[in-house]
Amino acid sequence: MRRAGRRQGLSSPAGQATLEALGLIPLVLVVGLGVLQLLAVGYASVLAGGAAEAGALALAAGRDARAGAKEALPAWSEARAAVSVDGGRVEVRLRPPSPLQALSDGLEVEAAAAVEAP
Repeated sequence: MRRAGRRQGLSSPAGQATLEALGLIPLVLVVGLGVLQLLAVGYASVLAGGAAEAGALALAAGRDARAGAKEALPAWSEARAAVSVDGGRVEVRLRPPSPLQALSDGLEVEAAAAVEAP
């Protein structure tokens, strides 16, 4: 039951709390995007390591190391990956996915694996 003459609006403590919560939404979104970007970088690092190892194993088996590394990567990463082979060393560089193009162009993970000649 409301008392006559007393208005409850944005000047009340509940209204103030609502405005403060609305003000935090951009901060929560930015922190969330940052966490997602860190997870994407970690995932890309794991993928690059696996691809480098697959390329080195292909090289040890006498097959094409670049093809072996590329086959170990998911389809979305083909355009974002670079594989180089130098002797028995296979190096994979991969740009992780990012919601922001500026971050995507600036981030890159690298992994290498090597095999020795018998």
